[in-house]
Order: sequence, then structure tokens, then C-alpha cells
Amino acid sequence: MVPKGKTALVTGGARRLGKAIVLALAQAGANVVINYRTSEAEAQATAAEAEALGAGALAIQADVANPEQLTALLAAATARFGPIDILINSASHFVPTPFPSDDLTNWRRVLDTQIEGALNCANAVAPSMLRQSEGVIVNILDLYAWQPLRSYGAHAVGKAALLALTRQLALELAPHVRVNAVAPGRVLPPDGYTADRIARGAARTLLGRWGTPQDVTAAVLYLIQAGFITGETIVVDGGERLGRS
Repeated sequence: MVPKGKTALVTGGARRLGKAIVLALAQAGANVVINYRTSEAEAQATAAEAEALGAGALAIQADVANPEQLTALLAAATARFGPIDILINSASHFVPTPFPSDDLTNWRRVLDTQIEGALNCANAVAPSMLRQSEGVIVNILDLYAWQPLRSYGAHAVGKAALLALTRQLALELAPHVRVNAVAPGRVLPPDGYTADRIARGAARTLLGRWGTPQDVTAAVLYLIQAGFITGETIVVDGGERLGRS
């Protein structure tokens, strides 16, 4: 699928990697729907940047784990741009979730966003994609889908589930809707990372450096356009998974 003239929904699209994906799609000529849960100012700024690239852009608040809010989001998006052609499931809630715990609130919040949110979005847009006999879904994973991270169990479990969901939806929605995933490694240091931590992170990759958000957006755009690929995951990590073995 060529993105130009299509409508893309990017969940978690207000900031960081989600924002980079929004702007890459806008640069490619797609109309972009920027979903956010709390980052209103960032979402509006991202929409303005997308519009400056010549794209139609709409920032919409919704908790994608909430079916009613998602229904309202899609109604607004469809009224503005028509049906969703491209879905990027990028929303994530990255907080510590130690185990065992007396309070599993954060576990449920993380899993609701990563699993329920992605499932809800795919379930909501798939019927129109199937009617059009065309559609693309790209799920954003990370290396924790394969390698657990102490005290961040919910995040690791959620990403592993999203990997499984990618394969299952590819099977369920074939042949007209393709579903793939991209798993970034170290492409965007968290806020507050010191130079020393950045250097130690680079040393964990086979290439000895960090990547960039553009390395990830290139993989996303490739999967949108690669008409004979479905059910697959592209790992964009500079060889970090091999470096850890």
C-alpha cells in the first residue's frame, strides 16, 4: 500500500517514537490521526508539524483500552478523513510493575494499553479494511517481547502478547489485510539518560552505537508498502539481541 492519500491512525502518536512515525507518514502523503491519552499539548504540536508537511492531521484524545472512547475517536476520524487504511499500534504505558505486589493497578493499566488497546483498535478498523479489500496494521514492539526486564514484567508480557497478536491477526485477516510488527532497540534515549548510560547502551549493540527514530520509521514505511509480507516482525536494534546472547 502506498501511504499517499491514505488515512493512518497512530496510537500513542503525540511524542517520542509515535511522533516520529506520525511525521514519517505525513511526509509520505498520508492523512494522520494522532491518538493520545494525556499528552494533549504534545499531540497538538505534532499535528501542527504534520500539517506543515502538507498532510491532513487530527489529534484526538482517547484511552484505546476503553471501547466507548475508541468508538468516539473513530467516528471523529472517519468524519474528517474517511475509513482508516493504516493502523499503527504504538501506545504504551511504561511504568515499574514489581512482582509480587499488593497492588496490581499498574499491571492492569500497562496490559490494558498494550493488549486490550491494540486488540480494540484492530477489531474496530478491520471491518472497513476487509470491505475495502485492503488495509495494513503495524504493531510496535520492543526487545522485551523476547527478553524480560526485572520490575517491568507487565511491559514485557504486554509486548510478548502483542507479538502473538501480530501473528494471529495476520492469519485471521488474510488475504486482504496485512499485519506485521516492528521491534525497535536503542533508538531514542529516555529523558534524563546520562552520557555514560548512553555509551553503555551503545556498547550492547553489535554496531556499537544507538540508532535513530528514522531507522524505525523506515521499517514501518517498508512494511506498509511491502505487499507480500504479513505476520512478520522486523527487529531494528543494531544487533543488540545477538549481542546479549
